[in-house]
Order: sequence, then structure tokens, then C-alpha cells
Amino acid sequence: MPKQLYLIKEGEISLKGLNRGLFEKRLKNNIKDKLRPYHSTTQRQKGRIYLFVDEDCPRERIEHALATTFGIVGWAEALMCEKDTETIKAKARCLLEKVDTSAMRTFKVVCRREDKSFPVHSYDMACILAELVHEVHPQLVVDLKKPDLVLHLEVRNNAFLYTSDRSGVKGLPVGTAGRGLLLLSGGIDSPVAAYEMAKRGLKLDCLYFHAYPYTSDEALEKVKTLAATIAPYLNGTRLFVVPFTEGQLNIKEKAMPDATTLMFRASMMKLASSVVRTEGMQCIVTGEALSQVASQTLAAMSFTDSMAEALVLRPLVGMDKEEIIAIARRIGTYETSILPYEDCCVIFSPKHPITNPDKAEMTEHYATLGMESFIESALQETKIYSYDANGEATGVWDFSTHLERDQH
Repeated sequence: MPKQLYLIKEGEISLKGLNRGLFEKRLKNNIKDKLRPYHSTTQRQKGRIYLFVDEDCPRERIEHALATTFGIVGWAEALMCEKDTETIKAKARCLLEKVDTSAMRTFKVVCRREDKSFPVHSYDMACILAELVHEVHPQLVVDLKKPDLVLHLEVRNNAFLYTSDRSGVKGLPVGTAGRGLLLLSGGIDSPVAAYEMAKRGLKLDCLYFHAYPYTSDEALEKVKTLAATIAPYLNGTRLFVVPFTEGQLNIKEKAMPDATTLMFRASMMKLASSVVRTEGMQCIVTGEALSQVASQTLAAMSFTDSMAEALVLRPLVGMDKEEIIAIARRIGTYETSILPYEDCCVIFSPKHPITNPDKAEMTEHYATLGMESFIESALQETKIYSYDANGEATGVWDFSTHLERDQH
């Protein structure tokens, strides 16, 4: 079957030492995960990965896969041919004839001769191809600074030609930095936190606290949509939905009024730590940013950290809201996040929360709430929703089966 060819440019992976092969293998596998059931193969040579995909795979599917895979600096649909000047010219003509230049005025040719045995130097080859561009599109003139059209030639084991050089999302391949659990709310911040940590190679699952009937079924569907939206960046994910109404009502009844948010967040850390331990993860990720709200002061975060039994990462801690919103828009979560369905943190929050809590005092106060039984009950009733590397829902099951396995 004829193949579509894409040239993929590695980024930070190329700086790795002895582990470079592991990073490259993970990147290749992550790309293949998104292209299934279509058949694809990869080859690598000097900072490039060549992706060959069956002709029947939709181009949009391939481009979406590459645009959402961390570890890729850039990519382009390319044509491959023998390293012969006349063959290259013929292939370049075919490529140029397919380009719509009606709105273009300028062009540039970029040649990269990795194979120094190729007899024509890069500058001379660029001149040859520039003449060809003039033949095919005579209205175009050379502009080396801001060209409308760029024709690329790379001479390696074969010759590769392309015109559309697109930017990737950079970072490191998901799965190369361990596994973590994201506290996913229905807000703007937590999906962005997932994106930022996945960019550093962390494989993430998500945890959502549902307080039905105080939070609606629409709020749950909103979070499912967010999980599906970020799943391609996470190379697939699972959403743990925790029914925590009884636990929150207990906190509201027994906790000091100004400490209810802190007590709830402490319970979140305790419960999340149980999931992290059961699933063999290494960290908890939150969307908190320093001083954004009352529960995100240094003192408040120090207290909630002390209740966690795993490393807590806050990738947005130094970002302002506009920066976070810009990323949310870019990754497609913003419009869902602003839907008017409140999460459990908002509904049960006090009017005047503590902003500078004493850690020892709050720890003692939490111990009086008797949250252990509520956490254990909530874990037994937790549901897991699964999403593949393209964001498609693939199943739902009970977390209790995982707890039973862990006990054995």
C-alpha cells in the first residue's frame, strides 16, 4: 500500500545521553498509539524521525497526532526520492505544482546537505531549485527574511522535499518522567497544569471530586469533556470520579467555618495519596497558582502538602491568570472550563477563609473530623473512566477492584 511520509524533528531528546534511545522509542510508540488502527512505521536518522503511514489514514488524523505529541519540535509532510539532482528537480516540480500560490508573493529555498558525499553543495542546490520555483510560479520573487513559501530540501540517506514546516508542542515524550495524579476540577487551571506536566514527560491520570446533588450531572459531564480534550496531550488518560458528598457534609458540620476549604483540601490530599499508592504513581499534580485564591497562599499550601503522602507538583505556581487562559485557549479547554457548572470546592467554600493558617493547629483540627471512614467509603464507590490517546472514551469500571488487588 502507498505510504504518506512525514518528517519529524526532535527537540530536547537530541540532548539526552545514554538514555536517548529510550526517549526516542517512547516518542515513536506515542505517535503509533494515536494512529491506530492504521499501520505506521518509523525510521530515525540524525535528529529526524521519518513516519510512514498507510495511504488510507486521513491526513487530519496524522496531523492531529503530531500536533498533540510532546517531544516533537516540528514536522512536515514530505516527498522522498533518490539523491540525484535531476530526480530531486522532478520531485520538487511535482510538489510545487500542488502548492496554491495565488495569495503568495515571495519565496525562499532552504537546503541541508547532511550527506556530504552528495556532490552538489547546499548553496548551488538552492540556486537550482530557486530557478525551478520561478519556472513553476513565475510571479514569486526571492525574500530570505519573510517568505510566503519556503521549499526545503534535506539530503540524508535519501532526499526529502517539503514546503509546510509546522511547529510541534516540544517538550519530552509522555511516559519518560514517571506517573502522576492530577486533581482535575471543572476550572481553567487544572487542565493547563496537566498540559504543562505532560510536556515534561509525566504520564497523568485525573481525579475529580463529585458532590452530587450539590454539584450537578452537568458538572460531571463537563469534567469528562475536559478529560477527553486533554487526553491526546496525555497520550490517553483515566478519570477517577470520587463521590465525596458525605465527606464534605461532615467537614461543613464539624470544621471551623473559616477552615472548611482547608479541611476539604486536606482530605483531597489524603484520598489522592491513597490512589497514588494503589496505582504505583509518584506524585500529585494541582492547578494551584500562588496567591490566586485564599487556599493558595504559602501557609495554606504548606499545610495541604503536609497532608499528602506523595510529592505535590504545582506547574502553574508562578503564572498569572492571563498566561493560564492563553494556554487553555490554545489546547482547547477554555470554552469548556467556563461553562457555568460549579465544582464542589466553590459550593462549600466559606465567605471568609483562613489565609495564614497555623500548620500544627490545622493538623490537630483535621484529626478531630474523623475523615478516615468517609475517605475509605468514597474510594470504594469511585468510578474510573478511560480515554485513549485520541480522546475517545473506552470504558468505565469500579476502582474497588483495584483496592482489592492492592490488598492481596
